[in-house]
Amino acid sequence: MAMLILTVGLQGAGKTTRARQLAAKLNALRLTPDEWMIPLFGESEADGKRDVLEGQLLKLALEALRLGNAVVLDFGCWSRNERYAIRHLVEEAGGSFELAYLPVDEATQRARVAHRQATAPYETFPMPEQELADARAFFEEPDDAELSNGQISDLPEGWRSWREWAADRWPSFGDDWRPPTRA
Repeated sequence: MAMLILTVGLQGAGKTTRARQLAAKLNALRLTPDEWMIPLFGESEADGKRDVLEGQLLKLALEALRLGNAVVLDFGCWSRNERYAIRHLVEEAGGSFELAYLPVDEATQRARVAHRQATAPYETFPMPEQELADARAFFEEPDDAELSNGQISDLPEGWRSWREWAADRWPSFGDDWRPPTRA
């Protein structure tokens, strides 16, 4: 069954745990950027490399859908536009889309992040309080319409397609992307 489940939520919400459960239940391909960032770069962001990696994982997810597979995409996707773009691309690829939103209150989030850092520091990144607060301020919580796969909002002004928007957000997703040349 060609379907993509996108896990959405803040750090410490339980996205990766839920993604693992869903992948096992559905015999799905699970794509989690953090599991690639640590071994490849040793850090979460690595000078924009996360966006490049996510673009490649998104391409892989869409190819798996075209082949009829289920995919669990564990991206977090804090903005509605990210979620709308992925949903549009999934539907364009002939797959069905489901959003798995995991809300988390501040106290639980801080406790989970601290526990993860204390028990498995090699699997996670340090997350200072300010980073968690900034993420919470930036996060656009899914509304009822989005959670029920209602109407996708209009494209942000200046964009001709969600595919074009996605190629800007995740640079390596675009067909004409080339790695930067070294000076």
